Amino acid sequence: MGSSSAFVLPDIYIPQKWSQAANSITSSPTPPITLVCGASNCGKSTFSRNLLNVLLTRCNKVAYLETDVGQPEFTPPGFVSLTIVNKVTPDLTIPCLKTPERSLFFGDVSSQKDPSTYLKYICSIYDYYRKEYCTFDKRQNSSKIHLPLVVNTSGWVKGDGYKVLVNMLKYIGPTHIVKIGISTDLKNIPVGKFGSNGKNDRRVKLIEIYPARQDSSVPAQKDARLVRDSRIIAYFRQCFPSDSDISTIKDLANSLTSHCPYNVLIASIKIRRVLHEVPISEILSSLNASIVGLAVESEGPKKLPWCLGLGLVRGIDTVKGMLYLITPVPFGSLKKVNLLLQGNIQIPTSLLQVRNCFMYFLFLLNINL
Repeated sequence: MGSSSAFVLPDIYIPQKWSQAANSITSSPTPPITLVCGASNCGKSTFSRNLLNVLLTRCNKVAYLETDVGQPEFTPPGFVSLTIVNKVTPDLTIPCLKTPERSLFFGDVSSQKDPSTYLKYICSIYDYYRKEYCTFDKRQNSSKIHLPLVVNTSGWVKGDGYKVLVNMLKYIGPTHIVKIGISTDLKNIPVGKFGSNGKNDRRVKLIEIYPARQDSSVPAQKDARLVRDSRIIAYFRQCFPSDSDISTIKDLANSLTSHCPYNVLIASIKIRRVLHEVPISEILSSLNASIVGLAVESEGPKKLPWCLGLGLVRGIDTVKGMLYLITPVPFGSLKKVNLLLQGNIQIPTSLLQVRNCFMYFLFLLNINL
């Protein structure tokens, strides 16, 4: 990969140790697979995106595997995804939505709701990365990586969360592990055989660093719900041209309620509730005025449905057998969708609180049901 100089970011403080860690990873003779882990709010996402930028000074593309379903970097909440990044992000303070190459809809902002499914999704996305960006050399009995990979993880590092993290490490077998520790030991990753060789039997380089903020024993707490809501709002803002006169929450709420939806024949799609079962008689009523994953069901019992994005069910007409959907997913991609996945991703309260729009969504809950 070659050597790299420190990367300068506006309004973001990157400590020297962080720069040294990123440069060390970038200097790897082969494309690295780096897993970044640590407690909540320790700076994993900032370090990961900075590492992406540094890697992009040496290669044209970098793969980013997002496993933090609560606060993902490039997608709305609720997804495990693989995004191929080909441009440096100059300002890490601005949310940056990108269309992932592959994503799975977990359907919740906490992986604790179903750890086994969560881990299965991560392994499936990683398998896709290996299939597309790695080759196996039979003569040397080893894999050749063609595209660097950065794996961002959640802050769930205790109890079952630690077990999930260890299993993730074993399955992925990274070349580098960046462990961000904080001064509150009880919140750190437990000490143990952390960073042992994965399934690929590589020698793993463990890099231990500390948060950029050193003025407090407790990391700066972000209002996680506000961050998630802002991502959902930014996502559905994409339903309209960038030069549209939409500058406030009220503007967006009014635009969404008046936006011409896609008409979807209910008989032409399957509807599935993830994480929780819903009686068949209540599926449509629970689906109305909700956010759903727009998925493509794959053939075969073990194949998981790839998700192409989110949709907002604006109304259901059971007489006509039609469902009315708002989504920024392009029509060409939307034609592939044959499965709607309903999880626990909620419409932001700030959108529902807009006068008139709030009453409109209440009305949707009862329309023709």
